[in-house]
Parts: sequence; C-alpha cells; structure tokens
Amino acid sequence: MQQTFTKAMARNIFLGGAAFFLIIYLVLTVDSWRQIPIRDHASQMSPAAERGKYLMDSNNCIGCHTINGEGAYYAPELGNVYTRRGPDFIKAWIKAQPIGGYRQMPHFNFSDKDLDDITAYLQWVSRINTNHWPPNIQG
Repeated sequence: MQQTFTKAMARNIFLGGAAFFLIIYLVLTVDSWRQIPIRDHASQMSPAAERGKYLMDSNNCIGCHTINGEGAYYAPELGNVYTRRGPDFIKAWIKAQPIGGYRQMPHFNFSDKDLDDITAYLQWVSRINTNHWPPNIQG
C-alpha cells in the first residue's frame, strides 16, 4: 500500500497547526493582560518621582545609561542603582561630576530638590518587577 501526501492532507495539517498556535497566542495574550495590573505600579508614582523622571528625560540620561536594559550601554545601569548604592551615594555622585578619567559624566547643576526628585524616581524604578533583569547586580 502506497500512501501519498495529498493536498487535502497538507491543508489539514496547515489549518490544524494554525488553529493550535492561534489558541496558544490568545491564551498567552489573555495571561499577559491579566498580569499587567498585578505587576504595574505606575499609579504609585509620587509627584517627586514624576519630576525626577522629567529631569532624567530632559537631560537625556538614557543617552548614556540604561534603565532596565533600555537605552545606551555607555554608562552603568540605573534600574537597580538605588538598591546597589543608596540615595546618599547617588546625590553625592551626581554633585561631584565630572570626576575625570575616560568616561566623564557632565555636571548638570542640579539643586538639592532636583537630586531628591531624581533619587525618588530611581527608587520607584528599583521597585519594578523585572523578573531578575539584569542578571547581574551591576547591570
């Protein structure tokens, strides 16, 4: 008995596979939409953190740094810098720039209130559930 691969068989395999993967896609999409409210903490952003985000965006910090893997890879990751270094170190580091050497961060002339806002934003960013990304603590 000789079996041949017919057009009907090919069509049935294609349609069955397409239906299977469409169902998988829809299940994963629904699961993602259920996870967003659980993992989202954007509504918890304080006014100070909003001002800090504005300062970081308007000074193009992401042009050199990354935040949770997004941005340039020239300078260290900022998504976990609050937990790594703490607010006092962050404020002192920004005030002391440029220190010198190969990679220099410019001096931005931030006020103490601006530095408080930036650290509030970095604290907010450090609480984002990133599924343990970046894989190492230094980013």
